[in-house]
Amino acid sequence: MFRIRHCLAAAAIAAMATTGAQANQSVLDMQDNPELWPTQLGNYAGNRYSRLDQINRDNVQDLVPTWQFSTGVLRGHEGGPLYVGDGRLYIHTPFPNRIYALDLEDDGRVIWMYEPDQDSRVIPVMCCDTVNRGLAYADGRLYLNQADNTVIALNAEDGELLWSVDNGDHTEGETMTMSPLVVNNKVIVGNSGGEFGVRGHITAYNAETGEMEWRGYSQGPDSDVLLDPETTLMMGEPVGEADLGVTTWPDDEWERGGGAPWGWVTYDPELNLIYYGTGNPGTWNPAQRAIDGEPADNKWAITVFARDADTGEAKWVYQKVPFDEWDYDGVNENQLIDVEWNGEDRKGLAIIDRTGFGFLLDRETGELLVAEKFAPETNWATHYDMETGRPQVDPEYSTFQQGVDVNTTGICPTAMGAKNMQPSSYSPETGLIYAGINRICMDYEPYETEYVTGQPYVGATLNMMPSPEDAGGHGGLGSFMAWDPVAGEVVWEIDERFAVWSGALTTAGNVAFYGTLEGYIKAVDLETGDHLWQFKTPSGIIGNINTFQHEGKQYIAVLSGVGGWAGIGLAAGLTDPEEGLGAVGVFAALDDYTKLGGVLTVFSLPDR
Repeated sequence: MFRIRHCLAAAAIAAMATTGAQANQSVLDMQDNPELWPTQLGNYAGNRYSRLDQINRDNVQDLVPTWQFSTGVLRGHEGGPLYVGDGRLYIHTPFPNRIYALDLEDDGRVIWMYEPDQDSRVIPVMCCDTVNRGLAYADGRLYLNQADNTVIALNAEDGELLWSVDNGDHTEGETMTMSPLVVNNKVIVGNSGGEFGVRGHITAYNAETGEMEWRGYSQGPDSDVLLDPETTLMMGEPVGEADLGVTTWPDDEWERGGGAPWGWVTYDPELNLIYYGTGNPGTWNPAQRAIDGEPADNKWAITVFARDADTGEAKWVYQKVPFDEWDYDGVNENQLIDVEWNGEDRKGLAIIDRTGFGFLLDRETGELLVAEKFAPETNWATHYDMETGRPQVDPEYSTFQQGVDVNTTGICPTAMGAKNMQPSSYSPETGLIYAGINRICMDYEPYETEYVTGQPYVGATLNMMPSPEDAGGHGGLGSFMAWDPVAGEVVWEIDERFAVWSGALTTAGNVAFYGTLEGYIKAVDLETGDHLWQFKTPSGIIGNINTFQHEGKQYIAVLSGVGGWAGIGLAAGLTDPEEGLGAVGVFAALDDYTKLGGVLTVFSLPDR
């Protein structure tokens, strides 16, 4: 399965190896240049903040579209463009995963396009649309995770395929949707497919050759998880007990235990640690993951991992939702922020989580510092125990029953989470995190399901509805908020008609940008949330808003193209309200406001 297909002569690879060893330094240098946008999250810390201020709160109302480019693909467009200082924008599409190099000097003229040859049978096993979260770049090479589990490296100059490697098997339900991250001389990638009973894993490939360097599984024996119970920390103490990735699952359920790390990876160069979260455990029916009829932790699903970037060894783990009963994937971005905590400087890790809670951890030890609700309607848990790090589940909203086919109603948030994977932004100027929020609740009915290789392994039906106003809902399906990660409180919030599914951006110009499912890109004041500007793009926005500067001019750029889980009805032509695990019903009105279409829109201030 994991064969390497080399497309360069041995001499050419040897020549690359003499310069490629500085991949880590290459990315570090680029992220220190505010004119560039070299990674999907802007920098290794995942902050999505730009020091550019040519566009600011005093002139942002003058922004105009400079040019647009149609990708030719009609499914959900996540991620966003990269700019690395060579006069080009590099963009990608959902399946078939085209890659374009566009000329900034000539209104987006196509310099080259790469389109892989993929088996279209991968489409039905992509859980929630055929999305892809974007390219990575280092040392003149572009990296992409294809839907069919192929990791590729291209020459950024001409789009030539340098190497490719198989990371999994779509006939078994594995796919790839996450954006890779280049760390040191390794390309870090994770798989998708928790709804098909895959076994989650994160893998490091050599950035020059594609050779596998290490792989850490999300569950299984410690030797597979790359976890030492004597040295790996959990809540500041050694894990202690061996092979919890096996013993906290019934029988062999861990072998199809999900935990796919399909979200984002961040990295601390000083600690040489990568951070990422694992997804939901295998079947959504918790009764099938209980042991002797009692809840079991199902480690290490919905867990934050801190791993040594060179070896993959787990430094610490924190399981946000032991024995998940609601599909609260733990893949949201882990923002690396430095904070003052009780008069002491701490290396923090902040998460605006699917669960409706905002977390702050110490990224050196994994100690839990803050766990507070940012979505007031959140009711599945009352609070987190700060000593144990475990949620206090409200029995009224538990979906675990000794029998099946019991419908638990009014659970908040929905399985989509109070925030899905759309990445937030952190401004060091305000000390706040800015994020798009979902205001949706659900009814959840588990049922017994049988594992069949390559077939859905869900085991639950969902009905979704707006969060009720008397439970903290705002009357719409979404909002955009500013969150204080240290105080654990919302500073301000803007209501939106639909869930906000775009990646946020903040800048030194005191502006926050975000996109809406109707297709609006909006700018608001960082400090107050006051509306400053908006423009409606050709399709709903589930992509990330990025910024860069070229030839002295700052640009804002966004990929629009409705889809993803929120837009799956439009993307896949579904009409039954129960389809898309309830998403088609709750977002039925979206069809009145936008249609399919993949378009890059680039904005700037008009020339004076």
